[in-house]
Amino acid sequence: MPYALVRPLLFKLDPENAHHLTLNTLRTLNNWGLDGFIHKRVAECPVEVMGLTFPNPVGLAAGLDKNGDYIDALAAMGFGFIEIGTVTPRPQGGNPRPRMFRLPAAEALINRMGFNNEGVDTLVANVRRARYRGILGINIGKNATTPNDKAIDDYLYCLNRVYEHASYIAVNISSPNTKNLRDLQSGDALNALLSALRMRQLELADQHDRYVPIAVKIAPDLEPGMIGEIADLLAYHRMDAVIATNTTISRNGVLHLPGAVELGGLSGAPLVSRSTEVITELSAALAGRLPVIGVGGITRGTDAWNKLEAGATLVQVYSGLVFRGPALIGDVADACQYYYEQNPDKRVFKRVIPVTAEAPEAADGPATPADEIPATSAPGELAISLDDPDNPATVTPEQPAEGTAGAGSTVLQSDTSPKQP
Repeated sequence: MPYALVRPLLFKLDPENAHHLTLNTLRTLNNWGLDGFIHKRVAECPVEVMGLTFPNPVGLAAGLDKNGDYIDALAAMGFGFIEIGTVTPRPQGGNPRPRMFRLPAAEALINRMGFNNEGVDTLVANVRRARYRGILGINIGKNATTPNDKAIDDYLYCLNRVYEHASYIAVNISSPNTKNLRDLQSGDALNALLSALRMRQLELADQHDRYVPIAVKIAPDLEPGMIGEIADLLAYHRMDAVIATNTTISRNGVLHLPGAVELGGLSGAPLVSRSTEVITELSAALAGRLPVIGVGGITRGTDAWNKLEAGATLVQVYSGLVFRGPALIGDVADACQYYYEQNPDKRVFKRVIPVTAEAPEAADGPATPADEIPATSAPGELAISLDDPDNPATVTPEQPAEGTAGAGSTVLQSDTSPKQP
């Protein structure tokens, strides 16, 4: 059935209920062997980045499948890669409902979900059961009750748990819906976090004889100068990619619409220009030192083209699916294929590693081992305001073990792989 016929019915439901109904329907069709109803053929356009070969550059952004419940059904839709999460060490319910809102006239969503998820152990169990063997990203975060000075513990705990099950790991420090989370994007906090992540990544690569890339997801609401600072720290600590961008707390262009005053992160079409601007500035600051995954506001193929032109190598979609349906994946894949036909030299991201690099000033305190699940602290709260914008190693990886998703990921052994510091 064409999505245009189904959408009006879904839009009569609460957005979060419609979300779960749609995903459960897709999973049921897939489980009953009726995946022909959802299977989509999209343009083949292999892209090599982060030491992985992506069958096409169009991915599913984190947030749609927080616990890895729907991996196989989503895989049938034609994505070149799937990112699940954000997942935290302990289960948490997120913010009170209602917490997701549609702005149909603007093809936009506002959400203040708050990292609602069933915890990293549940996600890992779901990944083990999945049949999908394509490229799987797992997005990790911190619990709302974990203060920022203990955030490293949460990220390292999740990194330890998901490492052997992921093709790459995304680090979410940019959601506006967890109090003070975005403070981790700058200064000593970012430096300390990246240092700890890199150290643990190399330890795990040695332990598992398999290098799993790390991508860091950043916000669009950054103060002048912050993009350059972030770029330098990401490059210095040899992160493998950056995902730009998360949702925005800005309401530019939508304040006249009903529901626009709801607190939360805005996604969808109104975000497309700002996210592409960040990609442009970020790509210039990185100067080839690591690749960019572009996400934010893609509702048609031209939006993805513009992000590739701005410097992205891969793109991701989420909110656009709500308004355009599964056909969006094919449209975006076609645009990406045409772009790479015009720019064939960009199909393989060749990382530029400077001969020398000045070390950022180290933050105080050593990285904390994450052998045990972090303890809780004071309850977290929603901390967003419309008025407050402030608010590798060349390891030869092996395929994941039998029974884990991501096993079909192709790993390059060439100069595109990052070197050890």
